[in-house]
Amino acid sequence: MEFDWLDVCFDLKRMTPREVEESFEDPFSLRLLPEGGGEAATARYYSLGKTVASRGVFAVFWTDGKKYRVIFARDMTSDELAFYERKNSEFV
Repeated sequence: MEFDWLDVCFDLKRMTPREVEESFEDPFSLRLLPEGGGEAATARYYSLGKTVASRGVFAVFWTDGKKYRVIFARDMTSDELAFYERKNSEFV
């Protein structure tokens, strides 16, 4: 998985690129396409995943199948964390 970190529009001091990448590498991460996602070439996806240190990360990203471009990333809210845990418990 290759990430494009040029000209990011959010603060990389609050969350490092490595933490965002770790959340994508989480084997239990969830990738979602919002309803009415538009055309595949311009679709934006959501990702919910955890870092190695168990920090919950919510990210909005775009991909062409080879590169990932993270548009925004932040800590998961309590509702998002509950959704992440609930969905992962369904798979066990």
